[in-house]
Amino acid sequence: MKRWEQLLEDGKRTLEDLKDRLNLTEEEAAAFQLVEEHYPIVIPEGYLRLISPWDADDPIKRMCIPLATKPSDDVKYITDTVIDGGQHKYDQSVLIMTNFDCLTYARRCYRKDFVALSPDEVTTRIPKLAEYIGDHPEIDNISISGGDAFLNSNQRIGEYLKAFSFLPNIDYIRFTTSTPATLPERITEDDGELLGLLSRYAKAKAIVIVTQFDHPRELTDKAVVALRMLREAGCTIRNEAVLMKGVNDDPDTILELMNGLVAAGVDPYYLYQCRRPFYVQDNLQVPIADGIRIVESAKERMSGMSKSFRFILAHRWGKVEMLGFLEDGRAVFKYHEARKDEDQGRIFATELAEGQTWLD
Repeated sequence: MKRWEQLLEDGKRTLEDLKDRLNLTEEEAAAFQLVEEHYPIVIPEGYLRLISPWDADDPIKRMCIPLATKPSDDVKYITDTVIDGGQHKYDQSVLIMTNFDCLTYARRCYRKDFVALSPDEVTTRIPKLAEYIGDHPEIDNISISGGDAFLNSNQRIGEYLKAFSFLPNIDYIRFTTSTPATLPERITEDDGELLGLLSRYAKAKAIVIVTQFDHPRELTDKAVVALRMLREAGCTIRNEAVLMKGVNDDPDTILELMNGLVAAGVDPYYLYQCRRPFYVQDNLQVPIADGIRIVESAKERMSGMSKSFRFILAHRWGKVEMLGFLEDGRAVFKYHEARKDEDQGRIFATELAEGQTWLD
């Protein structure tokens, strides 16, 4: 067993593991127990050390431990797929769900509610996905996600790379992972196997690693080393963050995060408006109007590279960029990506109700 696998095995997984360690209140413990009943949870020891247990408002703790969770009356499962394990939402891209494993429970992520496939189905679907993608020349990129793409074995990652790297219509392959932030040893303590795999296939296709750093405290020395090693393996690195209440919903934190990413060789990519996961109700959402003001205030002090990210709402009809306000107070939006041809690039303005966190 490699060291990163041992660290993952030793991660904290239960309320009993965490209650005293994080000084959880009875309310927090009850909320965590409900989540524990419905989703697998693992918090690696190294990531756990980033949390100050005596700070009730610790931002890393807020990402890991639910505060006000209750069952939802409208349990849903995302089935927007054309082939098992693949979501073809936009013409040029296919999203591939390789597993349903997340570190730290990733409460901001809605993909935990995708219908899971068995391990045998995961193995047999790869050739079918490759055939589907090869038969659709409009597809020019693939996003290998999860869960967390790097929580797959190296053998499984190699199977995906082998299947997709030589398709002539594919220009680049993305891997979405939080491990540089939550378990950097997945890269640094893997005996070079993953890095060697990425380096070999990067000679055939451009490989983009999409990381998930949400708070500047996650940019630890170990994380920065892992990012450097990925770059040296020939990968481009971009970051997707989520705007979350009590975590990063102030201009200074966003400024520090984006500047820190650029300094670590990572291109800021998207800052997402947080959406509520389907099974649980846990208020991490920031009102849209507040989010626009936070982002603009932070960007005023950023250089061009740091402010290259887009503030995005991932709506069922596409990715909608939040641009700012008109003089009459209406918020301005633009379709960055759209499912309907008539919406491509469309700009629209609307009044936002006080506290509104989503577009209908």
